[in-house]
This record gives sequence, C-alpha cells and structure tokens, in this order.
Amino acid sequence: MLVAKSRSALVVVESPTKAKTIGRILGTNYTVESSLGHLRDLPKAKLGVDVDNNFVPEYVIPTKSRKVATKLKKLYEQSSELILATDEDREGEAIGWHVAQVLEVPPGSAKRIVFHEITDEALKEAIQNPRRVDINLVNAQQARRVLDRLVGYKLSPLLWKKIFRGLSAGRVQSVAVRLIVERERERQAFKPQEYWKIRATYLTHDQKQFEAELSKIDGRAAVVSAKPAADRVITELRGSKSQVADIEESRKIRRPSPPFTTSTLQQQAGIQLGFSVKKTMTIAQQLYEGVTLGSAGEVGLITYMRTDSTYVTLRAIEETRRVIADKYGDKFAPSAPRFYKTKSKGAQEAHEAIRPTSSQRTPAGVKAFLSADQLKLYQLIWERAVASQMADAVIDQVDVEITSSNKTLMAQGVSVAFPGFLSALSKNLVAEQTLPPLAVGQELKIKSIDSQQKFTEPLPRYTEPTLVKALEKLGVGRPSTYAPTITTIMARGYVKREKKQLVPQEVGMTVNDFLVEHFPDIVDAKFTAQMEDDLDRIALGRMQWEKVVGEFYGPFAAKLADKEAHVKKQDLDEKTDEICDKCGAPMVIRMGRFGKFLACSRFPECKHTKSLNHPSKPLMPCPKCQRGEVVTKRTKRGKLFYGCNNYPKCDFATWDEPVPQRCPTCGGVMVISKRKKVPTCKECGFEDKAIKE
Repeated sequence: MLVAKSRSALVVVESPTKAKTIGRILGTNYTVESSLGHLRDLPKAKLGVDVDNNFVPEYVIPTKSRKVATKLKKLYEQSSELILATDEDREGEAIGWHVAQVLEVPPGSAKRIVFHEITDEALKEAIQNPRRVDINLVNAQQARRVLDRLVGYKLSPLLWKKIFRGLSAGRVQSVAVRLIVERERERQAFKPQEYWKIRATYLTHDQKQFEAELSKIDGRAAVVSAKPAADRVITELRGSKSQVADIEESRKIRRPSPPFTTSTLQQQAGIQLGFSVKKTMTIAQQLYEGVTLGSAGEVGLITYMRTDSTYVTLRAIEETRRVIADKYGDKFAPSAPRFYKTKSKGAQEAHEAIRPTSSQRTPAGVKAFLSADQLKLYQLIWERAVASQMADAVIDQVDVEITSSNKTLMAQGVSVAFPGFLSALSKNLVAEQTLPPLAVGQELKIKSIDSQQKFTEPLPRYTEPTLVKALEKLGVGRPSTYAPTITTIMARGYVKREKKQLVPQEVGMTVNDFLVEHFPDIVDAKFTAQMEDDLDRIALGRMQWEKVVGEFYGPFAAKLADKEAHVKKQDLDEKTDEICDKCGAPMVIRMGRFGKFLACSRFPECKHTKSLNHPSKPLMPCPKCQRGEVVTKRTKRGKLFYGCNNYPKCDFATWDEPVPQRCPTCGGVMVISKRKKVPTCKECGFEDKAIKE
C-alpha cells in the first residue's frame, strides 16, 4: 500500500478517466482530481503576448475552467501536498506548471511525477521518485504556444483583408496545406504514358499451369507502348517455342518492425483500420487512461500514446518473451531480446514506445470490455508489440526465367518456410503462390496469352497516414501536433477528405499561393523543421525561449508591415472577358467564403457580383437519357463539371469534357480529360487519336 501524510495528497491529472484509474490504484490516502486540460491559456480576444517586453505571455483562466480552478484551490487547502501527475510530454509539463501557478504553489514545493503507463508498479515507482517541474520543458511548450499565437493573430488578419474573412495560417498547418497543394498540381501537370502488360499462362507436360509476365525483349526491359505492338508480341509468342532458361532459388529473412510510435501508429491505423488520425488518438487516449475490465476496475491498457521513441523496458520485454514462448513455442522467441534504435528526427516526447501495459492481456481476453474500435486499435498495438520481440520470418522464393525467341518472361513462387513474427499478425503480410516443379531446359506449352492496357500514374494524393509520414520525415511538427493540424486544415475548408484522399480546395490553394509568394518562410518545410529543432534545444536547456521567438518575430513583423502596405486585394483578381451589367466595367473572378465568384473590378464603387454557376450552352445530347443536353455546371465550391440538364430525371455527370462521338470499340462515352488530351472511352480506355486530328 502506498502511504502518504495524515492529510491526503492532492494529485492532479488532465482527464476524469485518468483520475478515476489512478485514484483506484493509489487508494484513499490520495485525492485525485482532473484539471480538464489547461487551467490557463492566452486570451482569445487579443494577442496576449507583449512583443515589446521580451514576449511575456498574458495567461488567463478561461470561463470554462474557473469552477475547476476554484475546486482545486479548496482541495489543495485541505491537502498535505500537491503532486502533479499530468502527461509526460511538454504539454503535460506545462499543464502541471499552470496548475501550480493557479494554486500559488512555489515551483520547488510541488512534486512532479511521470510514468509511461497507468499501472500499480509504474505509479508506485513514480510516487517514490518525484522531481520538480522541468521549466525547460515548460519553456519549450510556451515558446511553441507564443510562436503559434504570433503567426495566427498577426498573419490571419492580413489574409482577411487581402482575401476574405475567416481564414487562418499556422506554422505547421500551412506547411501541410502546401504539401497537399503541390502534390495536386504535380498530378494535374502529369502526362500519362500508355503501356501494355502481357501475361502468358503456361502448361507443363503433366498439365499443371502457372503464369509468367513479359519482362525483356532482346535482353532489355520490355516496353510495349501501344496495342498494335502488344498484338505483335502476342503473335510472336504464340509462334515460338517456350522453355525454362533459368531457375533461381533464394531464401529471404524478414525481420519484425519496431513497436509503435505515435506516427507509425497513426499511419498503420489509417492503412489497416481506416481510422483518421484524430480517431486513432482519441481511442488511444481511452486505452491509456483506463478501461473498466469487470471486477478489476479501471485498467490502463497501453503505455502513453504520444511518443517518438521505440524503447521498451526490459521488464516489458521479458514478459512479452514469456508470452511468445507460451503462446507460439520456444522457437518463436529469439535467443536474445530485440532492441530498436529510434529513428525519428528530434525524438524527445516520451521515452517508451506504445505497447500493452501487459502483453499477457491478449485482445481476446479484453474483447468483452472494449468497443469494436477500441478492440481493433488495441489488437493492432498488441500484435505489433509482441511481433517486435519474435523470431524472423523465413521466406523461400523461386524466380523462373522463360525464353521464347527474343523474349523473356518471368514467373515467381513464394512460400513461408518459417512464419516467425508473422504468426502474431492477424493481417497476412506474405502473398504465397506456388509454382509446379520445373527444370532448366524444360519446354512449355502456352495455354493462353492476354494483354492489358495500362497508363503510368502520377504520385497519389496524400492520405492522412501518408501526410503524417511526410511531415515526420521532414521534421515538421511533433507527435502531439499531427491530429490537430489535420483537423484544422479540414475545418477551415482548405482540404477535403474524398475517399480517404486529402484533396485541396480552391480556398486552400488561394491561401497557399498567397503565403508562398509573400511569406515563403511560413510555408517552408526546412524553416519549420529548424524551428522544431530550436524548440528541442529549449527543452534541453540549451537555448533561451525568448531569443528563439525574437529571432523569428523581428523579420516576420517587418515583412508583415511591408505586405500590409503594398499588397492590394486586387492583385489576387483573375481577369475575365465578362462585362459588369451595372456599370460596364470588366468583371473579375474573386475568392469568397463559398468559393470563386464574379465581381465588378470597380469595387467598392460598384458592388455588382454574379455567380459562376450561370447556365451555359448545351455541348451535346445526353449520352445516357438521349432527351436532355449536356451542359457545363459548377459545384457549390465553383468546381467545373459536365451534367445533363434533365437532372434529376437523368443523373449523367462527369468531371471530364464529353465528346459527341461514341467509342468504336464498346460504344461507351468518350471524354477528354486534363491528363489525356485525346478522346478516351470511360468504359474500356480506348483512345481515338483520329478524333483529335
């Protein structure tokens, strides 16, 4: 039993759930209360940073936190001591510091405890080894908060004046938007190249079949760029003898991945479970703070979920190795524990990877107490942590080279010789495929050959997992920033999620272009990553936070004043050939809250505006209903598309411009897309270059 003074000690954490779990463990000698996050923050109605006095922040207790602050003050008056048990990262350190400030507790009097997991053992050790609040960590968080406030409160009003009200900019969010916008423009500029894949199905003398793919022609990589060429290759293959030219057998070793960090958990939860970054972190927080496991009460199921470290304690490793031996057998546990090196740039948040607090607590064992989503995420974490301490998987691979005249085809067989860590993963990572017994020189009979038209693809749009991966690789942001960053850029309408892809919207592109032109540092990944490095140095006590903020703010403020004076809203207008119906002046395209619209260039003298969604001339008869006409339309956000004017009776619509001619191959609708400049069938992919000519 943990013993305190005669009066109970006040233990302050961030959330009610965490307070409940910790309270059960510590017992009646401790009063555990939640601060409900930050007790103090910068004011909402003003800057709250004295830029003329070394950037001193003005902290206030928000209205929503006043009752909590009053309650904590009363509890502290009745307590023997204050113990700050907020999360172990910089944010948690700052929350604890603010609590001490509100309770008027001298920095040296409050005890600060940290722990990676909410378990009896971890809390006992933490209580017995308290420390003081680390002011360096507090200053690092304070510097981030002040920097973000300066950028947000100084730059956002400029965006309102030059574009429209309600816009915002931020150090990390603006870099994220830039990545998404630039990827979209790369895709728009991409010119696809046609190519054809040719696969043959072979029969052995005993009628066993397998597939092989064309890989070389005349000893060089096969390039078949058009259907006539593909047809010639097929004809030549059918007219030539085929035989096995070479067989290469190899054994490959596949090693397990390290246990999860925040970034890798967000990525894999997105890829395997389809979770958004925000959803992943919300559920992980629940698993960390504690879930009621029947008569056992509230139990923290995973270690702290904001971390960029892959370190795991020896105690946890030894327990996991025992579970592996019991569940899978001794040969699945390597002779020595595995230790992983943290690769994340600037790793500093917590000091242990995300893992189960007890690997003996299997997903099946806690299934009855978890929601469906909680179970999915816990299983993902449990499997990754257990697999990280398991033996290597052994994969056997057979590569078969088949020659036919001057052509080479390749077939591959893959089998698992020893599953190793793969046994712990519910998702199969190896697609096994077998080949029949073959020998060099063996003749083969072609059963069938088929060709498939393909086009080179541009880089895919970012998804939440791939955006997190890119930001981490660039050193932009930290584990605690990814979820709120993605939430913010979507809430602002800068980016929209469509079929899991992050698609930039017109307003996002407009804001990005403005920032790239006038404030390149704000959206520069290297500049932002350097700022993160400076914050790390502040956390280590190697730099003064006021100096870091000052070096940023001086040039920023000067540039802000210059742009305020010299950039005109009219500079962002797009010229058109339309004339204002009211005064006869040229109309221009401007960006508004709901997308682009037509406005008189003489504004504010003439305030006439016009929607871009005005009716247009019919392009062709509707290919679907044959009654309506295809006309150009615009979405609510101003994006152009083509649809039947007989809607809603006919729902024909396409993003690509249709042409009157039908596909001569299948009769499908032909369109001209931005990627392909010739009419292409939406059904079979046929390209009619003669129409363009």
